[in-house]
Amino acid sequence: MTEQEKINAEVQMKLAMQDAKFAMFMQDAKEMRQDIRELRQDMKTMQANLDAKITNIDAKIDGMGKHVQNLSVAAIAAVGGMFVAVGVMVGTLIYTILTR
Repeated sequence: MTEQEKINAEVQMKLAMQDAKFAMFMQDAKEMRQDIRELRQDMKTMQANLDAKITNIDAKIDGMGKHVQNLSVAAIAAVGGMFVAVGVMVGTLIYTILTR
């Protein structure tokens, strides 16, 4: 075997190793792209779930606002009723004092 043939054989062996490394790299790149697609899909699913939960929380807050409004009206009515009751008591006391 001549010197040139030895060099050619060595270069071909190195080329074959580089081809094998490149093929493995490309396979890894394909797997990484697939993993990235899966992660993006998971993120979209998580975002959709989060949006649904936020919408649900908004609806609950709106419902609580209505309850708070109703309770406020009831509290105002109760305070008004107490004023009326106290007024009636004072009026009765004054009437009782004046009629004796």
